[in-house]
Amino acid sequence: MKILVTGSNGLLGQKLVALLRAQPEVELVATSRGANKLAALYPGLHFVPLDVTDAAQVRQVLAQERPTHLIHTAAMTNVDECELNHEACWLHNVTAVAHLVDACAEFDIHLTHLSTDFIFSGEAGPLAEDATPGPVNFYGHSKLAAEELVRASPGRWAIARTVLVYGVAHEYGRTNIVLWVRDSLRAGKAIKVVSDQWRTPTLAEDLAQGCWLLALHSAQGIYHISSDEMLTPHAMALQVADFFGLDHGLIEEANAGTFTQPARRPARTGFIIDKAKRELGYRPHTFAQGIELVGRQSDER
Repeated sequence: MKILVTGSNGLLGQKLVALLRAQPEVELVATSRGANKLAALYPGLHFVPLDVTDAAQVRQVLAQERPTHLIHTAAMTNVDECELNHEACWLHNVTAVAHLVDACAEFDIHLTHLSTDFIFSGEAGPLAEDATPGPVNFYGHSKLAAEELVRASPGRWAIARTVLVYGVAHEYGRTNIVLWVRDSLRAGKAIKVVSDQWRTPTLAEDLAQGCWLLALHSAQGIYHISSDEMLTPHAMALQVADFFGLDHGLIEEANAGTFTQPARRPARTGFIIDKAKRELGYRPHTFAQGIELVGRQSDER
């Protein structure tokens, strides 16, 4: 197998690089826009610069590398930025996918595309793969449009939908629920955390494992890849505080109406992951195990 990963500098991209490098049957090609952030960690890593919004560059790199499989993790995922800049969001989340779909079909490359629970309205959850989409923000709208492009492809494809990904990455500017809560409480900072939204939070290592299993099986269709614990962010924050021995009193329970954000968030999503367990052998960590892993990795840095 020769697997090309887009977005190798991102959180999921980095976890995929670490996982796939350890598979003896895999030849790995890491790609990202800009310089390779992982060069110091993995000196022998085969890295190719790739801007997935550039159709000619996509075709040229895929024609040159000829991977058997491609895992597409690159995207514009800041939900509020997407709401404020529709044009950039559409370019990165839809136009780029159109380029990849065309090139993968042309060169017979199996495509694993990453999608999100935000394609759903948030009226019900947890959700199975055949639930009816209904996005409530532009990010969700763009990701649903990308799914439709992938599903219409004449080539081989799988869609991995996920939820609220967390983890530790190298030289990565963005935070996530576990690191934000831990670092805020360690600094003695009071935080407001919503208790009227429900998710099945996903450890980045678990999502990488799910993507690898989809590629390994050359799976076809849509798969939900997350944990199977339905939790509110407030409940997650309390677990984080407990694990790191931090002050619960700094965590204030809030509802979504407390915050003025450009983009609406779906109230209740979360996934049923029975299909991935049954067909792929996917087994996620619990949230408690995920916090422990994040804590261990943070200490090592």
